[in-house]
Amino acid sequence: MDLIDTHAHLEDLENLEESLERASVAGVIAVITMGSDYESNLWALRAGGAYKGGRLMVYPALGIHPWNLDASKIEENIKLIRENVDRVVALGEIGLDYWYREVRRNREKREEQMALFRRLLEIAERNSKPVSIHSRGAWEDAVEITIESGVKRAVFHWFTGPPTTLNKLLAHGYYVSATPAAAYSKEHRRVIQDTPLENLILETDSPVEYQGEPAEPSHILKALAAVAQLKGEKEELVAEKTTENARSIFKF
Repeated sequence: MDLIDTHAHLEDLENLEESLERASVAGVIAVITMGSDYESNLWALRAGGAYKGGRLMVYPALGIHPWNLDASKIEENIKLIRENVDRVVALGEIGLDYWYREVRRNREKREEQMALFRRLLEIAERNSKPVSIHSRGAWEDAVEITIESGVKRAVFHWFTGPPTTLNKLLAHGYYVSATPAAAYSKEHRRVIQDTPLENLILETDSPVEYQGEPAEPSHILKALAAVAQLKGEKEELVAEKTTENARSIFKF
């Protein structure tokens, strides 16, 4: 099976070379490493040409995570993204996060996130790039703003939003990524069950922890197994379709 980890933060992995070797053995042919701030964006650009051993390729994405709104670096970061947009397969990780009480209660902070999100979506739309979107606690706003931007290819990463919002993003041809949390997270499992296989891709979000275990790209097999179980399909079919979807989105 050929598998693609569409969302990871490889700069944070311990023993990166060993992790990529295990991923290659597991059938992973590509990993997209996401930028989330200036330093990780630079790392992603370097990594995109550095890890080509075996069958596995690393591709860079550039973004600004909604947690990283350091005003002193935003303009520098946007400049970096604009200047290197032709070298990346996507803009990500970008989006909104209203999960924390101080953001939910502070309209100014939410508007700051939305303003930056719109700027990054504009770069993606002008350059015909897909986006990988963080939308925790901000599902409706994230979907609405993405639709308004005119971006054609969008992945709502590790989506756990309500059915009405899921239906809206699916109606616009957008995608949802399944993580290893699809094995146990009630809300994430519901989303995967309600999303057609034609709109699903796989990711690990490495090195985030799932039930206390740090993820690495080879753990895409856990996401694959969970999706296959939820869909009542063979893993080979799910692998084939999600890899086909990823190639279509990111234009490998």
